[in-house]
Amino acid sequence: METRMSLISAMQETQHLSLSQEKGQSPANGNREQFDSDEGSSIEETDFNWDEYLEETGASAAPHTSFRHVEISLQSSFQPGMKLEVANKNNPDTYWVATIITTCGQLLLLRYCGYGDDRRADFWCDVMTADLHPVGWCTQNNKVLMPPDAIKEKYTDWTAFLIHDLTGSRTAPANLLEGPLRGKNPVDLITVDSLIELQDSQNPFQYWIVSVVENVGGRLRLRYVGLEETESYDQWLFYLDCRLRPVGWCQENKYRMDPPAEIYSLKNISEWKCALEKSLNDAAKFPLPMEVFKDHADLRSHFFTVGMKLEVVDMREPFNICPASVTKVFNNHYLQVTIDDLRPEPSKISILCHADSLGILPVQWCLKNGVNLTPPKGYSGQDFDWADYQKQCGAEAAPHFCFRNTSFSRGFTKNMKLEAVNPRNPAEICVASITSVKGRLMWLHLEGLQMPAPEYIVDVESMDVFPVGWCEANAYNLTPPHKAVLRKKRKIAVVQPEKQLPSAVPVEKIPHDLCPVPQPDTTGTVNGRYCCPQLFINHRCFSGPYLNKGRIAELPQSVGPGKCVLVLKEVLSMVINAAYKPGSVLRELQLVEDPQWNFQEETLKAKYRGKTYRATVKIVRTSDQVADFCRRVCAKLECCPNLFSPVLVAEVCPENCSIHTKTKYTYYYGKRKKIIKPPIGENNNMKSGHIKPARRRKRRKSIFVQKKRRSSAVDFNAAGSAEESEEEEPDAMEDETGSEETSSELRDDQTDTSSAEVPSARPRRSVTLRSSTESDRPAPIERARRSRKTQCLSSPEGEKCAQVKEEIKQEEEEKLILDSNPLEWSVTDVVRFIKLTDCAPLAKIFQEQDIDGQALLLLTLPTVQECMELKLGPAIKLCHQIERVKVAFYAQYAT
Repeated sequence: METRMSLISAMQETQHLSLSQEKGQSPANGNREQFDSDEGSSIEETDFNWDEYLEETGASAAPHTSFRHVEISLQSSFQPGMKLEVANKNNPDTYWVATIITTCGQLLLLRYCGYGDDRRADFWCDVMTADLHPVGWCTQNNKVLMPPDAIKEKYTDWTAFLIHDLTGSRTAPANLLEGPLRGKNPVDLITVDSLIELQDSQNPFQYWIVSVVENVGGRLRLRYVGLEETESYDQWLFYLDCRLRPVGWCQENKYRMDPPAEIYSLKNISEWKCALEKSLNDAAKFPLPMEVFKDHADLRSHFFTVGMKLEVVDMREPFNICPASVTKVFNNHYLQVTIDDLRPEPSKISILCHADSLGILPVQWCLKNGVNLTPPKGYSGQDFDWADYQKQCGAEAAPHFCFRNTSFSRGFTKNMKLEAVNPRNPAEICVASITSVKGRLMWLHLEGLQMPAPEYIVDVESMDVFPVGWCEANAYNLTPPHKAVLRKKRKIAVVQPEKQLPSAVPVEKIPHDLCPVPQPDTTGTVNGRYCCPQLFINHRCFSGPYLNKGRIAELPQSVGPGKCVLVLKEVLSMVINAAYKPGSVLRELQLVEDPQWNFQEETLKAKYRGKTYRATVKIVRTSDQVADFCRRVCAKLECCPNLFSPVLVAEVCPENCSIHTKTKYTYYYGKRKKIIKPPIGENNNMKSGHIKPARRRKRRKSIFVQKKRRSSAVDFNAAGSAEESEEEEPDAMEDETGSEETSSELRDDQTDTSSAEVPSARPRRSVTLRSSTESDRPAPIERARRSRKTQCLSSPEGEKCAQVKEEIKQEEEEKLILDSNPLEWSVTDVVRFIKLTDCAPLAKIFQEQDIDGQALLLLTLPTVQECMELKLGPAIKLCHQIERVKVAFYAQYAT
């Protein structure tokens, strides 16, 4: 989910905790005597959980793609097509111009100029570590511009080529490639005390400077300069709001710089003038980067004239739709709309609008959509009728072309859940339910309010609504429903169907320093001690006996940066879902702790065979303990200490984990179980009891399944026992790990290469097992695989040789050869590929969801099940085809 974890400051962390305490919450930390309640304390904290709430109510979350402003806020400051000067790989002392092909967080896919449409030399680089500079840097610093050796002979005059190629192109700003702003996206560029010009709510030609008090994922709390001592007039606006402009905009356009009318009387003229001068000086010293405003939409010209009638949502009390009139046209961009009031002493409620303003609708919109239109105050008739009203007023209706598309719903539907701003208290964000969607308007019910409020109306493109989980990702307080799902702050026992295996060696005694790993700087520059660095999922590292390597490969490359607890909780949830038996991993994670940690207890959940397990896990809260926490978790799971860590493993892991078999790796890095080798010449089934039941039982099971497939007449009881054995066998296998060739090796063979979801894996395995048992010498599966060629040459049975050849042919057919890079597939290319597989009926879903190649490579089984609403069987088949594309992509293009 590449979900983005927004950075928060230590001040916000403190504020968040204090808010929790005011509401009776007791956030857990390192003080175990005070907060740990092993004694069965009945103290509860209102820790709202979206997953459990959605499961309890049977509702669905509004899709993230419906929130356009949030999607934009997550985008990188670097745009495809930008030009950069990049160090040559083979000759780092020289540079060459490269074009940004695509972005992924702080990673850029680049192509050197001169390669044209040739994608073979494209390469990824990290903005934070790569030697990148804006175009012109080499000339200013006397550095050599030289094309790569592979294309050096392509052109004779490279100077002329560069002049032609760079004409009309854009380069990245220098401040995004060096210094404290390096690699940041627009939202992160807006810091506390940044200064911005805010347009007056009534006069489009009047501005005043505001200071950023708080930045919550792009939602800004703004305070007028000169009123630093009070928060009564603070404004909350999303950074993409067209009313926000960089300091200097007002002067450039010769507009007025005056405080708004509602605060003008609070200070005298000299005080306002002094505050303005100070703010202008501060803005000149610390200007806000212009990249912040790059996504602001340009206003289009409107076609309204004075006197036109329309329907409008009263933004001050957004519960009703009322008749309104255009009372003033400022210019071709701005107009004033006033809600009609027929009383002798009307209260004029005017709204500053533009062509794309939210909440303005054509006449008769309410009638066509079955929505109640509130008559003007003082209207004498019983039933409001637009035709009679227009005759009475002698006014014309604004034509439909004056309004934006009024039927675009952006994928919102009734009963969806989201997070929304309380219009009566803009600082409060509540859990909200969509009660109705009409065209581009939706009605929201805010849950958890102390005083009940009517459903309020909001446009589908409003920047005051957010997807599920947005507040948690940005460490902002969310008002939960009154009947919230509560988590008791005490340990929850995990009831496992299998017997718990005691660890032979305590976690503390596992040697972590066999291969020292360089410790990254985890201090955090923005959020101080509570900011977790970026954690990398190093797919090539050893996954251990608990985790499925195929599922690990489907995880994103990294998570974070962000709040420590949120990032680590996300990583642990991914690890649990990537396990053979999630409950076992959850049980192991419960045991990871250190008395010196500054920890917070979080409840994690695992699902396995229709059962749900929960456990309370201790997660560190400070950045200096993240690396040690990750290594301890990896040691507990007997996997490589770098499987997930702040260290990015590029090619070779510092632990050299790839050279070990599972048994040997477990011996050195894990629980140090004794490796028992039978003496040479002795049978494995000797009377001493050192047997390998897991492999023997699994072989018998596969033979039985194969025989059952070949026979059409099977006794009912036999079939029933087969089903029972298929359910119970994996548990028995996983409990027996004492021999040299452990059952975990067998599981790894079954699932790591085929993701445990390939339907054709079991028939192929059965062929292999049957061919090995028909001979007088039964051999282990891996030995049978390694000696296929020898068996085929030495066996006198032609049928056996044909079976092995058939199996090899099937494996070759499974390999997929791609004609083009999936990263560049369009939606049409993806649909064409799906139609060529056994999942062809699902191609329509890919077309409807606009899934291109990049999105295809990010799909996982949980995502496919949730977003495409598929049952498990079709979802597994589809994920198998996606996995084939991923494997082919890594083999052909990732290097």
